[in-house]
Amino acid sequence: MTLELKEEAEGKVLVVHLSGKIARSDYVHLGPEVNRLIEKHGKVRVLMDMKDFHGWTLGALWQDVKFDMKHYKDIERVAMVGEKSWEKWMAKVCRPFTTAEVRYFDQSQAEQAKAWIMEPSQEASPPRQPVEVIPG
Repeated sequence: MTLELKEEAEGKVLVVHLSGKIARSDYVHLGPEVNRLIEKHGKVRVLMDMKDFHGWTLGALWQDVKFDMKHYKDIERVAMVGEKSWEKWMAKVCRPFTTAEVRYFDQSQAEQAKAWIMEPSQEASPPRQPVEVIPG
C-alpha cells in the first residue's frame, strides 16, 4: 500500500494519494498528521486521490471508522477522486459519518476536484458588521 500525504493551501488542505490496500499501520502516519493540521487550522479539507486503490484490510476499516468518529466535525470538505464505481458508492456511504461536504470525482475530473477543494467557503467570509440605525 502506498499512502502519500502532501499539504497545500498553507496546510488547510491535505492531499492523500492512495494506492493498493490500506492497512491498520497506515493510520499510524495519517492520524497524527491530520491531528496536527486540525490543531493548527481548526477545520481542514481533504483531497483523496485514489489510483489503483483496492480498499482496506479489516483492521484498517476499523481504524477508519474510529478516525471518522473522532474527526466528525473537524473536516470541512472531502473530495474523493477515483476510478471505480465502488469508490463512488463509498463516497455516498461515508456521508453520515461526517459533517464534511463529500463529493466524488472521476479521475478525468481531478482538476475540478482540486478547484472545488480550494474554493473559499461561506464560513471564510468576514462577519457582517451590524448597521447602526440613528433615530432622527
